[in-house]
Amino acid sequence: MFRSLGLFNYRMWFLGALISNVGAWMQATAQDWVVLTELTDHDATAVGITMACQFGPPLVLVGVTGWVADRFDRRRLLLLTQSSLGILSILIGVLLLTDVLTLPMMLALATLFGVANAFDAPARQAFVTDIVGRSHASNAVALNSASFNMARLIGPAVGSILLILVGSGWVFIINAATFAAMLAAIMLMRTSELQPSMRSKKGSGRLSDGVKYVMTRPDLVVTFTMAFLMGAFGMNFPIFASTMAVEFGRDADGYGLLSSALAVGSLAGALLAARRDRARLRVVMLASAGFGAMSIVSAAMPGYLAYALVCMAIGFCTVTMLTTANGFVQTTTDPALRGRVLALYLAVMMGSTPIGAPIIGAVADAWGPRSAIVVGGIAGLLAAAIGAAWLLFSGRLHRADARRFALTIDETRPVTVVTPVVEPTGTDDVVAQTNAVPTRPERRA
Repeated sequence: MFRSLGLFNYRMWFLGALISNVGAWMQATAQDWVVLTELTDHDATAVGITMACQFGPPLVLVGVTGWVADRFDRRRLLLLTQSSLGILSILIGVLLLTDVLTLPMMLALATLFGVANAFDAPARQAFVTDIVGRSHASNAVALNSASFNMARLIGPAVGSILLILVGSGWVFIINAATFAAMLAAIMLMRTSELQPSMRSKKGSGRLSDGVKYVMTRPDLVVTFTMAFLMGAFGMNFPIFASTMAVEFGRDADGYGLLSSALAVGSLAGALLAARRDRARLRVVMLASAGFGAMSIVSAAMPGYLAYALVCMAIGFCTVTMLTTANGFVQTTTDPALRGRVLALYLAVMMGSTPIGAPIIGAVADAWGPRSAIVVGGIAGLLAAAIGAAWLLFSGRLHRADARRFALTIDETRPVTVVTPVVEPTGTDDVVAQTNAVPTRPERRA
């Protein structure tokens, strides 16, 4: 489960990311509170606009950020982006402490946060494979998810306490300090143990190359489609949890408990994902089906505690699906295109939320939160059905020769694609070469 931690560089990365993620959740809690109570008179629309400013740039800049992650040294790029995020946190903290910050200023700063994150996210995702190599990539991605969900349990609670004890401005300052842990982790890494990244020649790293690569990989198209359906309609947890808390007559504390229950299940899913030797598409399919089934079951729960318990199962299935899909994309993508493909994957995940969230919100307003949750569950089942259909019609599902009714999934058949890769001669010339996903032994379904 923890085999990637046997590598010195990954131990540094894991500890730095854990501390930084706690700070990020603290700041997220403080930011929503500041916009809602200090910069406006409980204007929830302003909170939504602030989130849009923060999460919009990764979608707008997807054509640039993936190319940057593939073209430049990712370690140095992360030093730049992490430093920029820390400086922005300090700036907001100082403006709050001096009582100067206004809503327009917050929107502008949130946009700058989004720009920095747009370049940081694909580089950070691709850098994990540079740290551990392909053989440990799936395990490392799962442990990253576990780190994120551990921080999700700790950060909001610590942030809420600090809001009361020291005020919102100091929460941003403290979060800025947590970036020092990440910067120290990156600088302490042994560069000689990092995997050499295959960088494309200047001018050749177009986003269209990543799009063409994905379109020649039916397994990636299926993965992206499943991620889109789950992100758009299934993973609208703030809407589900808040409306169900009201449905059960609970206040903010009830909403917080549901979020914690979801985080507990998510952490368990991430840790179990770390036990698997590699990411497989069949796990993505089964986790999507589990998410759909558990969501529909949760919509029928008569009591608050029963609903909270089912939320743990929903969190487990969600993180299992996301972690495995992320690992599958990383470990089966050509190294020279990994940054662009990951940027596309993140754009699909984040871009689906503005599409599906208003629809889910409208369903909740019109027919109640339980109906909205059922819609999300149906989306999960549909995603699983798409994965199962591809598995069936791709020819990977066979009847076992030794057992009459047993089915096997043949993963020895490579997916052949034509992609631009760097020549092994030491030059930077990019050529078109036939590549295949590494073959794997046949395993019983």
